Amino acid sequence: METLLSFLGSVGDLLLVILGFSLIVFLHELGHFVAARWAGIRVLAFALGFGPAVVSFRKGLGWRRGSSERHYLELKLAETQGLAKADVHAISPTEYRINALPFGGYVRMLGQDDLDPSAVSSASDSYQSAPVWKRMIVISAGVVANIISAAAMFVLVFMIGLRTEPAVIGDVQPGSPAAQTAPTTGSAGNAQNIGLKPGDVVTSINGRPPNSFNDLVLATAMAGRGESVNVVVRREGRAEPLEFNITPRQSTVTKLLDIGVGPSLSTRLASARTPAEQRIGEENLARIGLPGVKPGMSLVSIDGRPVTSGHDLDDAIRSSRGRTLKLVFASDSSEQVIIELPTRPEFESDLVPRGDDTVAPQRHVAGLAPVMMIREAQAPAIEQGLRDGDIFARLGTVEYPSTSQGMQEIKAAKNKTLPVVVLRRNGDAWEEVSLDVRVSSKGTIGFFVGETDGDNALVALPPALLTPAQTDLSTPVKPYRPAAADAIFLPGTRITAVNEIPVQTLGQVRELLRTVAVSALAEDQEQATVSLTIEPPRRAGAPNDRRPTETARLELDAPELRRLFALSWTAPVGSWIFEPTQFRLKAKNPVDAIHYGLDETRRVMMTTYLTFARLFEGTVKVEHLKGPVGIAHVGTRLVDRGMVWLLFFMALISVNLAVINFLPLPIVDGGQFVLLVLEQVRGRPIPIPVQNAVTLAGLVMIGSVFLFVTFNDLRQLFGL
Repeated sequence: METLLSFLGSVGDLLLVILGFSLIVFLHELGHFVAARWAGIRVLAFALGFGPAVVSFRKGLGWRRGSSERHYLELKLAETQGLAKADVHAISPTEYRINALPFGGYVRMLGQDDLDPSAVSSASDSYQSAPVWKRMIVISAGVVANIISAAAMFVLVFMIGLRTEPAVIGDVQPGSPAAQTAPTTGSAGNAQNIGLKPGDVVTSINGRPPNSFNDLVLATAMAGRGESVNVVVRREGRAEPLEFNITPRQSTVTKLLDIGVGPSLSTRLASARTPAEQRIGEENLARIGLPGVKPGMSLVSIDGRPVTSGHDLDDAIRSSRGRTLKLVFASDSSEQVIIELPTRPEFESDLVPRGDDTVAPQRHVAGLAPVMMIREAQAPAIEQGLRDGDIFARLGTVEYPSTSQGMQEIKAAKNKTLPVVVLRRNGDAWEEVSLDVRVSSKGTIGFFVGETDGDNALVALPPALLTPAQTDLSTPVKPYRPAAADAIFLPGTRITAVNEIPVQTLGQVRELLRTVAVSALAEDQEQATVSLTIEPPRRAGAPNDRRPTETARLELDAPELRRLFALSWTAPVGSWIFEPTQFRLKAKNPVDAIHYGLDETRRVMMTTYLTFARLFEGTVKVEHLKGPVGIAHVGTRLVDRGMVWLLFFMALISVNLAVINFLPLPIVDGGQFVLLVLEQVRGRPIPIPVQNAVTLAGLVMIGSVFLFVTFNDLRQLFGL
């Protein structure tokens, strides 16, 4: 029943999106229709959708199932032969129809067919008989109708009010452009002013006041390669604003330009709409260490202190020094859940280049990377013999893989069988288990990934890392050797002591290395040498044997010492579990709403044009574009946020439809307008063979783009 209700809810949301999209197309075609009637051009059909007519209406004949065109033409033929029994002149030449395929629509005029330029007519009320300037108005009318309707929808949205994220900085990624850029105004040289800070209120982006946090995201994504984004913020405790010129870099997640900031977060978890979503949400929260906590609850205190923001949890974890935190969650009905949250040493996190010109994140400490293990095995993995806590001694061709190495090996074995050897605890001993595991078409086996740093001090082969400045994938990748690359030469090596202090886990290794860094920096040392006592890997077939230890030297340079010094503590959960802070973006009065609506229409139009420019530049990828499937998917997700958000989304689509339709491309209105301009200049129409060639080229181009974006939409939707 839960699944059925969830499905029905999704279908209902999809129908709303389709209805909204149909309304946008209707308004576009209505613009063409009204202009054609004004120009005295005979309109043969006004249709919503494509394909065969489901129902139609023609004045004088009324409603019909299917099309009335054949009947109308028969009556016209009978009239010419003097056999007509009805007054054919009382029957409208225009058929209004709803076709089978809901996306799209068209107005068919006498003598005008986008797909058949040769379908001309010499009748006095044909498209060709109208003056060129009138035909220009007819062709442009659909775009004008979309812009006017979008502006009207935006005005309505801002009169009602749109719940969105305020333009306030909530999170700043370490090492990101936002964290490293110095201000250009005020006491710019003061180190405490370097970078954006959580709580900064953005007052201007490229000279314009923002309406929401999304304006900052959009401005950075649309920046040109190498161009900076001007950001002015108001910071608590400072009388004057701070101005930053921040140069975005490409995100390794979205592949769009960004500066590394997130919105301000509330203390509330995302709510569930259906019982099925509630159940799944509770299972996911339990999986990350919050058993009993339910979607929609709020974090009210940490160690007895009240919290005001989701970022308070990150602050508490970073300053925990490894102790367990007491979290209290509460629901609107005052139900409380108390969680004992363990914290653990934070590791460095860098990117590792992969063979397919992409990168993957990797946790490590001075290049000492934990070995990949199974945190939680799901049904597909369990059925193949894998268990919770299994440590990968071999995965395909890689021995004791790190997470980045292991995931790359699994993804490379899609639809193949992968030989696996795992170490499995059996009482106080370890046993070696060999398996042949089938990898799915998605490149998965069926388990949640874990790492060994909290259980033992096994390390993988030190990875080749990328510095934070090298995360822009558009530039050549230049890996660097971490300190551990000159100390660890065999994967599966176990560290038993650091500077002769015994250790049991890689987390303890990290704490001792950070202690070394703190002491070295306090004495202004530019490097430090650490002695590691290491044990070579277990031999195959003898996983419980004792092996003689060796000594290795870890040379830490100044940058590594500073990175170690900056480490704090972490936990399985963080502020990412909370919903963003929201406010109602609402106009003060109708006049203010009109100002908002017109400004938003202009901004969306310029952003759409910029998107095409950035496509040619390469900072926006074709895979970022959305086709009908992607638009429908995004729309159904926005329905969850309320009808106002759906109306806002439809206004965005309306503006985008207007811009795309008026690009100088064959088939669309902009291409037709260009042909009319050429006709006006030449004094006669463009030759039909040329128009046919242009039309065919346009069909191939637009059809190819449609197929590509639809394939990409489906791939993203189903995780292919």
